[in-house]
Amino acid sequence: MYRFLLSPRWLAWLALVVVLAAACAGLGNWQMDRRDLAVAEIQRIEANYESAPVPYDAGDSSFDSYSTDREWTPVVLQGVYDTDNEVIVRNRPLNGRPGYEVLTPLRLDDGTAVIIDRGWLPIGNEEAGRPDTVPAPSDGEVTVIARVRPGEPAVDRGAPEGQIPSIDLAGYAERLDYPVQTGAYGLMASESPAAAVAPIQFPKPSVNEGPHLSYSMQWFAFGVLLFVGLGYAARQQHLVDTEEEDDAGMRRTSPNPRARKRATRRRPTSEEEEDAILDARGIS
Repeated sequence: MYRFLLSPRWLAWLALVVVLAAACAGLGNWQMDRRDLAVAEIQRIEANYESAPVPYDAGDSSFDSYSTDREWTPVVLQGVYDTDNEVIVRNRPLNGRPGYEVLTPLRLDDGTAVIIDRGWLPIGNEEAGRPDTVPAPSDGEVTVIARVRPGEPAVDRGAPEGQIPSIDLAGYAERLDYPVQTGAYGLMASESPAAAVAPIQFPKPSVNEGPHLSYSMQWFAFGVLLFVGLGYAARQQHLVDTEEEDDAGMRRTSPNPRARKRATRRRPTSEEEEDAILDARGIS
């Protein structure tokens, strides 16, 4: 009935469908993994972002070692900004606009320092590759509420003097001559006393998980449709083969058209032969 499926051609089609379906399944699982990461990030934001600020104690490891469970947690820090070693991070877009982020070490009473991301600046109009101005923080001791954020890996890309290509905390610490906590940095939430002019603060991150679930379902559906398409093609092939077999059977059981015509031809009667002779002689 469907023995043609065992032919090399149809086995090759089946192998191709299996490979493509496996690829679709892999892409679907990849989208599900991305969704899981997005959901985990949303859960951390909802649990920590608006939580009560945690006071920093001497020797606290909030910024010395990073823990994903503490990401976005606001921490209260007291210290003095080291503006002499302030840097800006290049190529940092915000809402589709290119710009920079301002990093300033905050020296704490325990002798260590935490890197504070004080906010965002747009690209400048006066000099290419630099913001027009970098607002200075308040002098003297300040109280900063900063949210815990992980550092970034080093990138193989140069930067002008006073700039860095990524928030590479270990690389930044090498520029300084005092201990720096390099497990995480602090994203500015507020400070007191506040600076007269400050960089633009970052908005609360989005809690939208994105289209990963729908993309995943689409990839899984594509994988199923490949087998549906192969089954439909096999059904059509079966119908064609059945029709050809029926036509061949009818030709085997039906008489030859010429033989059938000879069989139906009858012998004329004696009266018909006499009439034919008289007609030939013109005798009516």
